[in-house]
Amino acid sequence: MAVQCVWQFNPVKTGGRGEWTLWRCSIWARNRRARRLFPNVVNDRWNARAMTAAPEEQRLDTLIVGGGPAGLTAAIYLARYRRRFLVVDSGASRASWIPLSHNHAGFPDGVTGDELLARMRAQAERYGARIVPGTVTAVERGGGGYRVRTEDGRLFHARTVLAATGVIDREPELPNLYQAVQRGLVRHCPICDGFEVTGHRIGVIGHGTGALGEALFLRTYSRDITVLTLGVPMTLEEAEERRMAEAGLRAVEEPVVEIHTEGGRIAALTTASGERLTFDTLYSALGCHPRVEPVKGLGVRIGPDGRLVTDMHQQTGIEGLYAAGDIVEGLNQISVAMGQAAVAATAIHRRLLTEDGEL
Repeated sequence: MAVQCVWQFNPVKTGGRGEWTLWRCSIWARNRRARRLFPNVVNDRWNARAMTAAPEEQRLDTLIVGGGPAGLTAAIYLARYRRRFLVVDSGASRASWIPLSHNHAGFPDGVTGDELLARMRAQAERYGARIVPGTVTAVERGGGGYRVRTEDGRLFHARTVLAATGVIDREPELPNLYQAVQRGLVRHCPICDGFEVTGHRIGVIGHGTGALGEALFLRTYSRDITVLTLGVPMTLEEAEERRMAEAGLRAVEEPVVEIHTEGGRIAALTTASGERLTFDTLYSALGCHPRVEPVKGLGVRIGPDGRLVTDMHQQTGIEGLYAAGDIVEGLNQISVAMGQAAVAATAIHRRLLTEDGEL
């Protein structure tokens, strides 16, 4: 049996002195008796070899695919459950596009997506979580668990997998889109920030049922709403056309070729015919593409909207494969993703305890 302790120096502002405190102590114990004798310090899941071995050489308890709010929340929980796991993060979380969110609890002055992700990463790493860059291309059954392959050829082995891959927004073809999003001129989530556009002149980009639904939802905040199809015909059922007319919504089916801004706000849009349309805010209602490709080959259940179906423990129909966040059917909200991740991480921990005869 070997002991490894990690000490941390904490500077003290008053008096100019600091102190060393014990941050983490792990005992490498090969037998259950040692684990029973030292229940408060033994961490058999992070043994001496796991401290130094490359992740590819280990059999992980869990591999988390995705480093957005769901994946990082699960990482915080699993780290505090003292599990041996890894987060593979492609760096493509849609949360990073959020310029400022005011509906995330605990941030009364708002928080940017990048700041929130950075805080969550720091919290997970504080408890020993390992987050590595990479894009997972395939999750396969094998070796009593799962084999996870990445784009650059790495292969990981894990007893369980948590898919937190999220979705990719279908973006409108507009000039300088990213800058417009960062300035809050183009938005994606009326649930998140509809309050901030109260009384604005709003353009909803999209066509069909999805665009109509978003336009009707936004009438909570404004009555001046126009649907912009960007050159695609507006396709609605007869009943939907009546509902659109009753709500006083207008549809413009021409392409938009230019966005004019003035004083940090949209001054006008120019259509292909030269018409200038004036809005304060644009919302994209083009839908999204769920990132299910890495797990699709396992035979997972996929709902009508293309997202994964899970049970109350966030497990898919495949044993040991869990999912959380926007990749799962339900409301696309960071708070929902975090809750699902907490459920999934706890279910994974309890599952492994049961398999190991510890519960």
